[in-house]
Amino acid sequence: MASVLCDSLSTKIREQIDRTTRLIGLVPVDRLDWTPGYPGAWRVDALLGHLLDCLAGFCAVLFAMERERLAHFERLRSLPVNRACSPEDALRSIAVYRKHLDEGFALLSDEDLGRAIPTVFVPGGEPALTLLLGNLEHLINHKHQLFTYLKEMGVELGTSDLYHLRGAALS
Repeated sequence: MASVLCDSLSTKIREQIDRTTRLIGLVPVDRLDWTPGYPGAWRVDALLGHLLDCLAGFCAVLFAMERERLAHFERLRSLPVNRACSPEDALRSIAVYRKHLDEGFALLSDEDLGRAIPTVFVPGGEPALTLLLGNLEHLINHKHQLFTYLKEMGVELGTSDLYHLRGAALS
C-alpha cells in the first residue's frame, strides 16, 4: 500500500515536535511561573502541559483509526496533560507520545487518510487527514506561543527555532 502522503505528514509532525522540544529545552527553569503581561495568558509551565495535550490529540486520532492494532494506545489517556509541568517532565512525556506516533503512522496507508472518523463535533465523521492536520495546526500554534514567550523573556531565538529549514539558506 502506498504511504507517500502518510510518510510526508509523519515527517512534518516529527519536525514540529523536534522544534517544540528544542524550544522547551531553552525554557529557563527559574521562569516556569512567568506569564506575558496581558490578561488571561498562561504561565510557562501550564503551556508546557498543554503542548502534551496537542500530542495526545494525534494519538487519539491514530487510535480511532486502528482500535484493534493500537489498543494499547488507550493507556495514553491516563497520562496527565493540561497541567503545570517542568521542561524535563514535558520532554519525557513527549518522548512517549512520539514513540506512539511513529508506531501508529507505520500502520497507515495513504488510503487511510480519507477514512471518516467520528468525532464529538462531527458524529458522522471527518476524514482522518482533516483531524491530523487540525492537530498539527494546534501543535504549531502553541509551539509559536512558546517561541513568543521565550522571545519576551529575552531568550535569543531565530527562524531555525521555529522551522526545519531545507535546502538553501533563507534570504
